Amino acid sequence: MSIFKFIQNSVIGTVYSVDTSTIVVKVDEIEKLRKLQVNHLIAVRSSKAGQYLIGIISRITRKSSEEDKPSDDIGLNGFLMTENILKVNLIGTLLDKHGQKENVFKRTLDTVPEIDAECFPIDGENITLFMQTVSSVDNYKVPLSIGKYSIDENAQAYLDGDKLFQRHAVIVGSTGSGKSWCVAKLIEQIAQLPMANTILFDIHGEYSGNDFTAAGIQHFKIANPSDLGKKENLENGVLMLPYWMLTYEEMLAMLLDRSDSNAPNQAMVFSRTVFHEKCSFLNLIEDTYFKDHITIDSPVPYNMENILIELKRLDNEQVVGSTSAGKAGDFKGKLSRFIQRLEAKIQDKRLGFMFQISEDEMHIDWLNKLCNCLMLGSKRNEKKGGVKIIDFSEVPSDVLPLVIGLVARLIFTVQQWTANDKRHPICLLCDEAHLYIPERTSQDSASELGLKNFERIAKEGRKYGVSLIVISQRPAEVNRTVLSQCNNFISLRLSNAEDQAVIKRLLPDNLAGLTDVLPILDIGEALIVGDASLLPTRVIIDEPKIKPQSATIRFWKEWSNEEAEQDIDNAVSSLRRQSKI
Repeated sequence: MSIFKFIQNSVIGTVYSVDTSTIVVKVDEIEKLRKLQVNHLIAVRSSKAGQYLIGIISRITRKSSEEDKPSDDIGLNGFLMTENILKVNLIGTLLDKHGQKENVFKRTLDTVPEIDAECFPIDGENITLFMQTVSSVDNYKVPLSIGKYSIDENAQAYLDGDKLFQRHAVIVGSTGSGKSWCVAKLIEQIAQLPMANTILFDIHGEYSGNDFTAAGIQHFKIANPSDLGKKENLENGVLMLPYWMLTYEEMLAMLLDRSDSNAPNQAMVFSRTVFHEKCSFLNLIEDTYFKDHITIDSPVPYNMENILIELKRLDNEQVVGSTSAGKAGDFKGKLSRFIQRLEAKIQDKRLGFMFQISEDEMHIDWLNKLCNCLMLGSKRNEKKGGVKIIDFSEVPSDVLPLVIGLVARLIFTVQQWTANDKRHPICLLCDEAHLYIPERTSQDSASELGLKNFERIAKEGRKYGVSLIVISQRPAEVNRTVLSQCNNFISLRLSNAEDQAVIKRLLPDNLAGLTDVLPILDIGEALIVGDASLLPTRVIIDEPKIKPQSATIRFWKEWSNEEAEQDIDNAVSSLRRQSKI
């Protein structure tokens, strides 16, 4: 039996014309037309018994009177505007019974409505019943709730947790639209799961403050200059990312000047020397397990000081010749600029987390400890934190894409090499994604290599249990290849026309009109479309219990406050120390 309880006089009109997924409804009574609104739902009686087709009103047109109707007043689909009409996009079918289940909503159209089929508004008690049907959460012990539906605030809006993470997602919204609250609400619920496994790339330290603490959440930060040389950094939530974890291409992107005429020689010598040093390290620790299988890209520790010594030797080498002074070696004078760039990176304390490493990070088992910290689920993690928040706010902007790309690549490759029956899914939440998953990068740059890691995860991650959630205030500046792989969209208010156009292009043609509401959404209100939500609709995001440090500063109020305090001296000290005091 249908959940809808329609009475005969509630009919708003009948079907006038039918397209593939769009219909035009003729409304006879102007009073009924006045009660309707764009983006509200209607039910159309199907030609099959026990079914209703569900549609979203995309346009309402009122009849023009004879005296004020312009001569060229042409209406929808080219006919004269002589009727009160609705344009409706059909989005799915409600079935009284599907298999063993009753009242099932499907995002497919098994039939198209007949001409003169009756149409009913879904409002009052019917909207509450329908939203409860759409938000069926029977499949999950702990359902994923995001907020309440705008058209019925009594109905909780649930998302399909599997489909949200399986098929990647996008969370976008202009600054101040409530995007961070939406992310916080998501993390809050993930953290409650017994084997949660999520990493959030926190670019501005919004999610790393004292307020953002709860059971199931761990905090990490990339080591700053004041953390260098300390023992047990990893146990204290301070991450070092040693240079030996970088691939050959990533190291060259940091060190090699492609415009240098000696660049090919520099790359070849560096490659040969690094591989030799990796083999020497394994000999030093008397390893017999890895030695015969490593490549130049294998994450095996090696001594960078030995690399410098060998490069300098080759750069100054004199070989036996016909004269007593001998002759210049093959690489004499050709490695000087490469050596200078390498020494500058080693001495730069901003990059100390990469180059100024301790004995702990030079141990062969250190990488295992790092991956366990980042990738173990809640119950398997000693600190019981399945949500890992990594603070990248103190990482120099010029190497940020490379560093985040390194972490993402590490997680993806470990998942790739994990046996199928032991592979536990993990999600990467990419806050401020436009900074390191950009639409455009310079060729052969460190940014390009970082971007390729995310493109690969977007294309292949589903097979290995790696999910992406792209979070940005500027979707127009996020890489299109990555966005095109995302099948779920949570869009808060977007005021920029380019950003709106990006979201519009990603939606099916019959739903593109939904994006017209993007610039007028309220703070904390989102348009949700995709596989995780059966019904494309507007949702009011619930306020999270744990709040990020992203509240909009009230300029006028603060300027009016005579007691307002400032601390410029400590800020300057932090700038010089490259770490927050």
